[in-house]
Amino acid sequence: MTTLPFHNQALSRRELLLLSAAGALSAPASGWFGQLAAQAAASEVKPKSCILLFMFGGPSHIDTFDPKPENPSSEINPIATSVPGIQFGEFLPKLAGQMKELAVLRGMSTSEGSHGRARYYMHTGYREGVGGVVHPSLGALASRFLGRPQDDLPNFFSMGGQSFGAGYAGPMHAPIEITDPTRGVENLQPVDDNLPGFDKRIGLLNELEKGFIERVRSPMAAAHLATYERAARLMHSPKAKAFDIGQEPAEVRDAYGRTKFGDGCLLARRLIEHGVSFVEVILGNWDTHRDNASGVQTLCNTLDPAMATLLSDLKQRGMLDTTLVICMGEFGRTPYVGKQGGRDHYPKAWTSVLAGGGIQGGQVVGRTDKKGGAVEEGRVSAVDFMATVCKVLEIDYKQELVTNTGRPIRVADKDEKIVSELF
Repeated sequence: MTTLPFHNQALSRRELLLLSAAGALSAPASGWFGQLAAQAAASEVKPKSCILLFMFGGPSHIDTFDPKPENPSSEINPIATSVPGIQFGEFLPKLAGQMKELAVLRGMSTSEGSHGRARYYMHTGYREGVGGVVHPSLGALASRFLGRPQDDLPNFFSMGGQSFGAGYAGPMHAPIEITDPTRGVENLQPVDDNLPGFDKRIGLLNELEKGFIERVRSPMAAAHLATYERAARLMHSPKAKAFDIGQEPAEVRDAYGRTKFGDGCLLARRLIEHGVSFVEVILGNWDTHRDNASGVQTLCNTLDPAMATLLSDLKQRGMLDTTLVICMGEFGRTPYVGKQGGRDHYPKAWTSVLAGGGIQGGQVVGRTDKKGGAVEEGRVSAVDFMATVCKVLEIDYKQELVTNTGRPIRVADKDEKIVSELF
């Protein structure tokens, strides 16, 4: 079994030299990054990438991807999809038309019912607090194993809210958070619009810090250097145009829905197109303890056009086979409606959806009972899900990574069961 180190332990001299060689001063002065990028483009096969559409709050599975018309508490009507015999909730008509691209995992069953712990579990495949470490999220793993560190753009972006970060993967694999997709990464120009002057100032800062960084060799020093390096790289990169979704035709913007989430999905496609490995786009407010029916309808009206257009856009551009799209929350909702017209947290049975990345679409994997309250077939745990996603992305989920305390931990936890139907 392969054991790989992550970079928040004491830095070796070689690692320090690598960070210094990739520093902000060297980027404009020597063309180092441009040379590396050109060599990479000429010699490497592009690895897979991933877009995670995270439904923060936990969507009601029986009102979206696993309708239960025989459940007296069902509040929506089922509609046919493009695959005979498979139905979705009525508020997802565009995605229903994309069913041939989708694999719907209706047997999701996990054990965390609080938002924070469940989000952590589904993003990392590990329970929070186990072993006293902070585990890297799926985005950080994708950055680590699929990303190209010499590229101008960082390998992990997040939009719509705070994402889980790199954990013991180190600062180079932490997400860049974008608040407004229409504005992209802000402040990419020096305050005085003078890049040469900026380069000189950064170079001076680099020289002042060099002795300190080599002397202490600490994670915080590495994080500081990495932050400046990534910022300078972006400021000089022609790939910064990827953030300008205003370049897209009006009809494309319209198709995505012109919502913050829709704009995020469009920007995600543009970033993946420019070589980014992982983008998370968050759609919140699924915590429908009250007035579930209207809340789900409103949210589906945002999700449906954005995700459906993203899939068709990726396919039209020849990118869907190499880009895995995930739509998931942290858990589902109860199969019954409470006194306030809402549904409560329910990790026992729920649904996630995958598309692209070379998986076998047009199928449902797993089955819940007539009320949507228990998994009857094809149970998928958080560990199973993480290992399966890693396999789709061609990441060796059995590898062991060494934490800053010297402890080896697998990419995905043990006792995984791969969802073989996807392959």
